Amino acid sequence: MKQLRVAMIGYGFMGRAHSNAYKRLNDFFPVEHRIVLEVACARNEEKAKAFAAQWGYARVETDWRKVVADPNVDLIDICTPNDTHAEIAIAAAAAGKMILCEKPLARTVAESQPMVDAVAKSGVPNMVWFNYRRVPAITLAKQLIDEGRIGKPYHFRANFLQDWTISPDVPQGGAALWRLDVNAAGSGVTGDLLAHNIDCAMWLNGPITRVTARTETFVKERMHALTGKVEPVGIDDACLFLCEFANGSLGLFESTRYARGHKALKTFELNGSDGSLAFNLEEMEYLDFFEYANDSHLRGWRRIHVTNGEHPYMNRYWVPGLVIGYEHSFLNALADFVMGLESGNPAQPDFQNALQTQKVCEAVLESGRTGQWVATGVTL
Repeated sequence: MKQLRVAMIGYGFMGRAHSNAYKRLNDFFPVEHRIVLEVACARNEEKAKAFAAQWGYARVETDWRKVVADPNVDLIDICTPNDTHAEIAIAAAAAGKMILCEKPLARTVAESQPMVDAVAKSGVPNMVWFNYRRVPAITLAKQLIDEGRIGKPYHFRANFLQDWTISPDVPQGGAALWRLDVNAAGSGVTGDLLAHNIDCAMWLNGPITRVTARTETFVKERMHALTGKVEPVGIDDACLFLCEFANGSLGLFESTRYARGHKALKTFELNGSDGSLAFNLEEMEYLDFFEYANDSHLRGWRRIHVTNGEHPYMNRYWVPGLVIGYEHSFLNALADFVMGLESGNPAQPDFQNALQTQKVCEAVLESGRTGQWVATGVTL
């Protein structure tokens, strides 16, 4: 088997999720590459060593530039805060490394475009970890849409609700809470949560062409974990937007970290002339499907338990009726990436595709500031 030597840059939540996928890939998928966990990289050497020991990385480095230049590394996985994505990815592309990057691609379109240009110039394989595409129920939804079972689409609605930042005592910034620091994150729920919904929406229903949005920051000031000072909060705590798709359908999106009682309520529903689809991440093994073509006395919503061998990805796991979880969405994404290397059919979303999601996020934030409809400029 060919070796695929991985360098993980970052050791947080996503570093764990990705590392789990690397460790299990060869157990579940018949690929020609064997994953080698070559190096874990982070600025904090003590934490990097602990991470490497737990997940089985061969060695530790504290300077990502040395990792990018290392001839014993084939693939760079970027699991760092958003403000570092561009610099690392551009350097990795110049060094001829494959790149997997956490979402969003970067903080802004202006930061993202040079990343797209860099991988295009070097020709290196690349992908962004929009993992929810690889939840089997969502992949099945894509299959049903492509089979024409929904007919002409009319409405797409989605939300992503959490509640972990309601307390004003939660600080911003630092290694644990950089998502609340606008300088590190670029935005709040728009780039962190809605980016997932936007990616899925455009994968399932095509380009979003224009948006009108309302954003809100409920807690205006928070102590910064690095400075110890109370500073203004620059991120969006909540965002709602309406949109138009290129196919003529309408969209409604909502995300917040202020929905008390919800930890990760991610849902979507698509309504068309011939049917509808609905998904809820809290019951991720199910896809709800309404098919109008049935005889009227049989017409109604059906709940598909997405665990059969003929369902997407499920033939790689257990017997029908037994479910897989959140972590498997990363494993499925990695499998698609590696199989894309082997087949010559690159997995999506690549940097160019993820740039389109970034364009929508940026249009949403601009509309939130101006109160106007904003064209996205998406090209898919």
